[in-house]
Amino acid sequence: MLKLRPREVNGFALSSNRLQREEEEAFASSQSSQGAQALTFSKFEGKKTNEKSRKVTTVKKFFSASSRGGPKKEIPEAKAAGPSINRQASLETDRASTEFIEFLKTFHRTGQEIYKQTKSFLEVMHHKRELSIEEQSEGVQDFYQNVAERLQTRGKVPPEKMEKVMDQIEKYVMTRLYKYVFCPETTDDEKKDLAVQKRIRALHWVTPQMLCVPVNEEIPEVSDMVVKAITDIIEMDSKRVPRDKLACITKCSKHIFNAIKITKNEPASADDFLPTLIYIVLKGNPPRLQSNIQYITRFCNPSRLMTGEDGYYFTNLCCAVAFIEKLDAQSLNLSQEDFDRYMSGQTSPKKQESEPWAPDACLGVKQMYKNLDLLSQLNERQERLMSQAKKLEKDLIDWTDGIAKEVQDIVEKYPLDLKPPSQPLAAIDSENVENDKLPPPLQPQVYAG
Repeated sequence: MLKLRPREVNGFALSSNRLQREEEEAFASSQSSQGAQALTFSKFEGKKTNEKSRKVTTVKKFFSASSRGGPKKEIPEAKAAGPSINRQASLETDRASTEFIEFLKTFHRTGQEIYKQTKSFLEVMHHKRELSIEEQSEGVQDFYQNVAERLQTRGKVPPEKMEKVMDQIEKYVMTRLYKYVFCPETTDDEKKDLAVQKRIRALHWVTPQMLCVPVNEEIPEVSDMVVKAITDIIEMDSKRVPRDKLACITKCSKHIFNAIKITKNEPASADDFLPTLIYIVLKGNPPRLQSNIQYITRFCNPSRLMTGEDGYYFTNLCCAVAFIEKLDAQSLNLSQEDFDRYMSGQTSPKKQESEPWAPDACLGVKQMYKNLDLLSQLNERQERLMSQAKKLEKDLIDWTDGIAKEVQDIVEKYPLDLKPPSQPLAAIDSENVENDKLPPPLQPQVYAG
């Protein structure tokens, strides 16, 4: 491990080892009132009017001295974990602390202020764990916003560096708070996790065709992408920082887009992406899915969720989970009877017969068997068409004969009898007495010019 001599480096008067030791002493200390006095949000001006009352209430809950008015309330300890898990968490916490200190050294005096403010906030959070998870979430979100405002107004941090600073603050804070705020016993997150897992297990029979998933897993590259996407969505549960969990969702989504692109040989659309994401979730059944979604929603930097590709992919994941929870027969274009039978396990959709080739057969042999099967199906279709054509021809002949017989019967029953006219018709200009009432014919007239 790299050790620094206790001298001033880039504006810091303490070495990294000494800073880490102070952090541990601060967390072990029971004097929460000192930490409360060190951090105050009253110095920051220009807050939005519609948020002021909520923040004042939240800050009062966080920084009110718990020792006033009686003995301090016992804080329930976290669930006991195994030595290997505790050791891993400790190593990750130490690594996050070291990275945070090294990062702040580049900001000189502003870095020192950020460190003091963050450390004091963690001390308060440590002694205020009896608050509800919603109140803790509000406190963390208010802390994010106040630090960002201070960096912009007093620290003059340029916008291009602001995102990196906030990411480091989030990583440092949430690495230390993770075991207290992720899936706490005071919420029903664990109950929701079990309900989602049970629901996904009950939907094990859903096929890609039912979801209209444009992915062909018989293509080796596509199959690899599907496996990587499932691995990424499962790996999300092992991360402690909301930003890292979002990164797993983003990697999973990009593998999905690549799988669709390879299958269709064209860029994927949003209409293709969401059904495929639903299929990946059903196939992977990620652990503690609802807890991870709630954790990201409560404690992630809001600017990351509201903008950028991370926020877009996270929104799609929430939509996929909501679709799975409400999935019904109509969603899969099935009858209610079939859907109920599949859900109850009485039957399952017809599966393809086992392949006639050996598991280690080459691609050429597999393709040959597929072609033979296709020819067999075409031959059966041709035989059905010929049979139907012969039947149609016979029906047409029978219909023609029937029509001819009916016509003949009608002619015989009602013969056609033509009679000549009784009297011949007289011409209109003939010498007929009956025509004496007609005007005389016109005579040509000659006029002298």
